[in-house]
Amino acid sequence: MTSDVVENEFEFYSKAEKYWKDVPATVDGMLGGYGHISSIDINSSRKFLQKFLRDGPNRTGTTCALDCGAGIGRITKRLLLPIFKTVDMVDVTEDFLTKARSYLGEEGRRVRNYFCCGLQDFSPEPNSYDVIWIQWVIGHLTDNHLSDFLKRCRAGLRPNGIVVIKDNMAQEGVIMDDVDSSVCRDLDVVRKIIRRAGLHLLAEERQENFPDEIYHVYTFAMR
Repeated sequence: MTSDVVENEFEFYSKAEKYWKDVPATVDGMLGGYGHISSIDINSSRKFLQKFLRDGPNRTGTTCALDCGAGIGRITKRLLLPIFKTVDMVDVTEDFLTKARSYLGEEGRRVRNYFCCGLQDFSPEPNSYDVIWIQWVIGHLTDNHLSDFLKRCRAGLRPNGIVVIKDNMAQEGVIMDDVDSSVCRDLDVVRKIIRRAGLHLLAEERQENFPDEIYHVYTFAMR
C-alpha cells in the first residue's frame, strides 16, 4: 500500500510536480529517455483498443476520449486522434499542454479541452467519454486517490465505454521512486484498487518487446 511508503502526501505530490516541470517537453522527456519505444507502445495499445471497437452489441464508441497524464500529447496524437472524433487532455504540467498545441499539428484542432490539473483533483464530466486512457501516471496517485479517481472515471463513461490503465508493474509490493516521487505497484495491488473502485476487469495484457531493464508493463481495460 502507498500508505506504507508515502510519508507526507503533500510532499509526495509537490515533489512530483516539481520533477515534471524540469523535464523537456519532448517524446524522449515524456518516456524518461526511452523515446525509441514509443512506436512499439502505440502499436500494441492500438491492437488492444481495437478489440473493444469491433462491431457487436457492446461495441465501444469512438466519439470522445480522455487522455490522462497526457504530457505533450504523444498518445493523443498517435493513438486517440486517429480513432476518436474529439479528445480531451489532462496533465498537471502547464508547459507540456502548451507544447501540445504545436506538437499535435493540424489534427490538434479536434482536441476540445486542455485541462491543467493533477488527477487527484480532476473529475471527468459524467457520461462524456467512450475511452478514458490512463498511461504511466497512476504511480503519481496514492491508493485512496487512485481508487477515488477511478470511481469518477466510471461516472465519466458513455454507454459501453471503457477505462484503460497502462503502466509499470512491480514484481512484488509497492516500490517508491524518490527521483520523480512516484510508486510502482504489483499486479495484485492494482487489481484490488480497480475492484475497490467498483470497476470490472474486461482484459489484461502484458506489453511485449520492451527493453529488459525496465519494469514489466501491463494494460487493463475495465468498466
